[in-house]
Amino acid sequence: MLTKKQLDLLEFIHKRVQRDGVPPSFDEMKEALDLRSKSGIHRLITALEERGFIRRLAHRARAIEIVKLPDAMGGDAQAFTPRVIEGGAVERPHRARPVESVDAMELPVMGRIAAGVPIEAIEQVSHHVAVPGAMLSGSGQHYALEVRGDSMIEAGINDGDVVVIRETSTADNGDIVVALVQDQEATLKRFYRRNGMIELVAANPDYETRVLPDHMVRVQGRLVGLIRTY
Repeated sequence: MLTKKQLDLLEFIHKRVQRDGVPPSFDEMKEALDLRSKSGIHRLITALEERGFIRRLAHRARAIEIVKLPDAMGGDAQAFTPRVIEGGAVERPHRARPVESVDAMELPVMGRIAAGVPIEAIEQVSHHVAVPGAMLSGSGQHYALEVRGDSMIEAGINDGDVVVIRETSTADNGDIVVALVQDQEATLKRFYRRNGMIELVAANPDYETRVLPDHMVRVQGRLVGLIRTY
């Protein structure tokens, strides 16, 4: 039996993982549940872990996987599968296409993306990676990028992980996007549009928010999934 706060937190984490492919940060959890400090979130996370609803991944900042859902959320341990997967790369020609395993696609890994100081824009295809078809949400093309840097660690995105991106030129406030700055530098950040300016926000307090004029930033895609590397 879960308390209301525990259930609220589990539902919030579940919705964010389903939407973004990564769990929310502790600050986002604290704000969503209207708590005054992160210590309350730590207690709720520990309680959910002890009851077997979530699992925290070792050596990964803010990395949480949902193991099962309670009946109140219409889930069961057999039916529920987290969208965060472990990865393995396979050399293939360039194009997303079905593979022999059930409901899976191979996506081209289009070089590296900076989760830190922006680096040179997306490079050529280096290899392919297989991802579940359910991760490829919405219409449009999908591709993968290897993450370099630690500015998104509180969103569960770590150096060396592979992110799955759906191509789009638009984004809502709070989305994690591939942003192209001045048509030269690509970076992975949370996106906010305010008063004609674009804010690219890191999920690491060591990095400052970048505030740029609207015309200097172009959205190249939105994060829909994450493949963790170990």
